[in-house]
Amino acid sequence: AQGTRKVGKMEEESPPPFPGLPPNVVEMRVKEGSKIRNLMGYAMARMESGSTRQIIFNGSGRAVTKTITCVEIMKRKMGGLHQITKLRYKGLQEVWESQEEGPGQASEMTVHKNVPSICILLSKDPLDPQEHGYQPPESLSTIWEAQQEEKEVDIPSPQGSKRPLS
Repeated sequence: AQGTRKVGKMEEESPPPFPGLPPNVVEMRVKEGSKIRNLMGYAMARMESGSTRQIIFNGSGRAVTKTITCVEIMKRKMGGLHQITKLRYKGLQEVWESQEEGPGQASEMTVHKNVPSICILLSKDPLDPQEHGYQPPESLSTIWEAQQEEKEVDIPSPQGSKRPLS
């Protein structure tokens, strides 16, 4: 609205999506302005060093696609990772302040929003396959077959379709 500005934002408390995880789980909070290179550098270092065997990528609103990109990069680079994906809505409270104060006008207004949110757990150790949102690791043969299919797609060229004259 014209003449107003956002002065505060607060996330409403929600239960953790993955209860009962070990304390050394790394949680990556992906924001809209986060640099994928920085996120992946930190996440890969923690998983490769062995300081953690599980990592959570969390993102909401416009950061959902970036969150999924990070997960796909990690699965490709590490291989053998079990995954559980949870989709939900996260409650936000925004406080807006009116810049045009006059008699009878409210100077502050609170807006409640529900924004889509994604939480993805990646684990080197097996996870419960009965858990909603579970994906098993891609086998090496599945990845190899996908790469072979990409190579086998031929696009006929106009020159290649004609037979040379003898």
